[in-house]
Amino acid sequence: MQLENVTKRYPGTREAAVDDFSMTVPAGKIVVFVGPSGCGKTTTMRMINRLIEPTSGRITIGGEDALKLNADTLRRRVGYAIQQAGLFPHFTVAQNIGVVPGLLGWDKKRVDSRVEEMMDLVGLDPADYYHRYPRQLSGGQQQRVGVARALAADPPVLLMDEPFGAVDPITRGNLQDELLRLQTELKKTIVFVTHDFDEAVKLGDKIAVLGNQSTILQYDTPDAILANPANDTVAGFVGAGASLKQLTLLRVRDVEITPAPVTATVGESPAQIKQKMADAKVSFALILDQRNRPIRWVHIRELGTATSLASAGRPVGDSVSLQSTLQDALEAILTEGGNAVVTGSRGEYVGTIDIKTVTDTIQQLREEHADDHNGGVTA
Repeated sequence: MQLENVTKRYPGTREAAVDDFSMTVPAGKIVVFVGPSGCGKTTTMRMINRLIEPTSGRITIGGEDALKLNADTLRRRVGYAIQQAGLFPHFTVAQNIGVVPGLLGWDKKRVDSRVEEMMDLVGLDPADYYHRYPRQLSGGQQQRVGVARALAADPPVLLMDEPFGAVDPITRGNLQDELLRLQTELKKTIVFVTHDFDEAVKLGDKIAVLGNQSTILQYDTPDAILANPANDTVAGFVGAGASLKQLTLLRVRDVEITPAPVTATVGESPAQIKQKMADAKVSFALILDQRNRPIRWVHIRELGTATSLASAGRPVGDSVSLQSTLQDALEAILTEGGNAVVTGSRGEYVGTIDIKTVTDTIQQLREEHADDHNGGVTA
């Protein structure tokens, strides 16, 4: 996708909102626009699907001139996910997801099949959520529906405007992981707007740091921007602790994941697990559900009076996926007060990650950072 000399000037204003913006967005990659409020990043993105009409310039998607297409036709080809999900309140989850395929004239059977496929893809069980209304969903579930709706007609391009900005930090991290997992399967061309630099580093194949009027201050890979900010403004975005921000570049899948000392499925008897833990000389066990998903931590002393593993111990609070960053892992470890559980692409148990793994990685990054500053010479 290419934007060439794209400008937006509103009537009666002296300065353009977006001035002479040019960029190539590589196919199948995530490009993140990051910049302060009011810099024009959302305006720039909305010109791609012509929710805002450019004053001048040229936008091509797959070689086709987007400004010559019928605006409605264009919008049906470009997925769009926004903050607060923007779901239709009187439509069920299934009806919300099926909107664009319906407008494109798909038959009912094909729409229904696609809706179920999309719900599975974003981790919402159709048996539970198909007939629910938006008001019956949490903020994170609404955002998943919003992403499913944006992807339903299989558009080659997906625009995402602060889609996770209105949810709590744990849910936000989980939704980011979900997007990265989806992207490994779908390979969409994604333009993502955020004001959160850590989110940009985590999600972006490339980041465009924007200044006033969407001036591109730097357009590069996250590691290149962290290592060499182009100017003081970009350095301000990177902020302090650049070596700690390197944790946002490393994924849980890049470091050692260890199995929990004892795991049990929810149907096993507490007495059996207590014996297993005593034999292994450990005080905690991880309980998995019938689909191998982690649900609870239990301490050996809680098993003496427990009648079922379904209610023993405490629920797993914050877990991480293989897509999560080491920054996410560190936060989850601190939230959990111990090892963080690691899950796979469908929420299944993979292992755990401990604080030592993360702190050892931080130490290694700091040493490498010091070497770089000393020109590779160590005393």
